[in-house]
Amino acid sequence: MKNKQLFGAGESLRCLWGWLASAFLIFHFSFLISCSSIDCPVQNTVATYYGLMKADGTPDTLLVDTLWIWSPRVNVDGAGRDHMFDKNDTLLNCLFGSTASSFALPISYTLPEDTLCMLLADTLGNEYVDTLFLKKENHQHFESVDCQPAYFHTLTGARCTHHAIDSVVINQSQVTYDDTQTHLLIYFKARY
Repeated sequence: MKNKQLFGAGESLRCLWGWLASAFLIFHFSFLISCSSIDCPVQNTVATYYGLMKADGTPDTLLVDTLWIWSPRVNVDGAGRDHMFDKNDTLLNCLFGSTASSFALPISYTLPEDTLCMLLADTLGNEYVDTLFLKKENHQHFESVDCQPAYFHTLTGARCTHHAIDSVVINQSQVTYDDTQTHLLIYFKARY
């Protein structure tokens, strides 16, 4: 009795080609899926983190004081103006009688220097306006064509007026997606 083949020569070749075609399609399909998946960072906000410090170096929680922070708009003609808040400015943060000793603010993408104004008001009716100037270098950061554009920054200098603020210190100069770093320490003069 002859050994009977289940498939003829033509059928086994078709079966082999079917398996190869299936494997090829599965491989390419999985490759396309992996290439089209978005690989953007979950936390993709570039911001500067500030620490508030007392003159003695301990964290300042403001307790009952209020701190307003805004970004002044420059006049069209470039002329300077006083840095009191007006309707054209952007209020960035307000810490009112909080226990927070730090805050985060966005940073401009491409300006070489950012200007922030701060008004500290205490419960005795005193108000102190200070201006903070942050010099920085801007670096384009590319993740993927699917991700939004981003700029990382290197802080190169910080200066301020000295009404309520004693000094500003760069603690960490690299501004990236890392939200665990405190970039700037703002030391206030003794208020009480």
